[in-house]
Amino acid sequence: MGQHEVLVTGMGALTPLGASAGEAWEGLLAGRSGIRALGGTWPEDLPVRIAGEVTVDPAEPLGRAHARKLDRTEQLAVLAAREAWQDAGAPEVDPDRLAVVVGTGIGGVLSALGQDDVFETSGLRRLSPFAVPMLMPNGPAAWVSMDLQARAGARAPVSACASGAESIALGLDLIRAGRADVVVAGGTEACVHPFMVAAFAQMKALSVQTGDPAAVSRPFDVDRNGFVIAEGAALVVLERADHARARRARVYGKVAGAAVNSSADHISASDARGQVLAMRSALRDAGLAASDIGLVHAHATSTPGGDVAEAEAVNEVLGDGVPVTATKSMTGHMLGASGAFGAMAALLALHHGVAPAVRNLATLDPKVELDVVRGANREGRFDAALANSFGFGGHNVSLILTA
Repeated sequence: MGQHEVLVTGMGALTPLGASAGEAWEGLLAGRSGIRALGGTWPEDLPVRIAGEVTVDPAEPLGRAHARKLDRTEQLAVLAAREAWQDAGAPEVDPDRLAVVVGTGIGGVLSALGQDDVFETSGLRRLSPFAVPMLMPNGPAAWVSMDLQARAGARAPVSACASGAESIALGLDLIRAGRADVVVAGGTEACVHPFMVAAFAQMKALSVQTGDPAAVSRPFDVDRNGFVIAEGAALVVLERADHARARRARVYGKVAGAAVNSSADHISASDARGQVLAMRSALRDAGLAASDIGLVHAHATSTPGGDVAEAEAVNEVLGDGVPVTATKSMTGHMLGASGAFGAMAALLALHHGVAPAVRNLATLDPKVELDVVRGANREGRFDAALANSFGFGGHNVSLILTA
């Protein structure tokens, strides 16, 4: 018996570009930036004072009473899942055949820090009884499973910035293995906080560029100097092909293959060798050749070393003639949500026949020997795309998506 084909029938997202997947896609095509200056009570002595924040207060659509039980990471995941589910047509499926896979890189750090402040200043009695469920990294998957009544599992990959992409890879595996008919998969993150910004700044990972916040995230540009932290959630509905076709579902595309590996080399540095292996393994899993790939969605966070390592890896696997897009130039780096959003952007590019141009790419780094889409969106027929996602800890994920 052959493997089940896995289709994408729904999408949902809350990002710095908008409160839905559709708004985010429109923002990408318009070349709009979601990066803003952080005002209010943001500490004056931090070297970074910009970030990408979602455009709505997630507590409003959830209702304040319910939202108080959830960390912001969980709130974003639930809302993105609801949008994806409705976008898929709210498929009728046995709850025992419906699974959830929602990854996060950090988890409920806002709640952990906030509740610690409460404990230190006001004592035990003022702590929220939901403090533990709010800080658990598996909390987003758990809340989404309860919201959708999914009983085939609530998985929670935690692989830093590759978490969202790994969630889609795991969802693919669950359907192929016959353990689920439908899987809601993706990633979520909400950690725009002075402590997290200070910690990333101490690693020299964040850009300290001043001036227009919208011009700071510049993947592959010769003047890039770090990423811009952002928050968001992106989830897709994965569905067994015959299940989707039986209900005549609208289909965005297919998850044709995936690969997950570990570089086992350095806790935070990029590893081109591990990335090459992930891309080649994903192609093999999809039964495709390098020449079949018409578009790459790069991880490309705008760090000096990371962008070059990925460029070298993509060049080794695919050569320099495949169009490459990099949407973190507009959203910033949504960490655990970024890989799922990248897969979503790649699928929409296949679906609509247009790849978004990379924003802020004034001068291509001469070390980046790739056909990076810049200046204007690239129209054309893309039959297959490769979406990369890499994370601290040596986590490498490559997804193969087809129209």
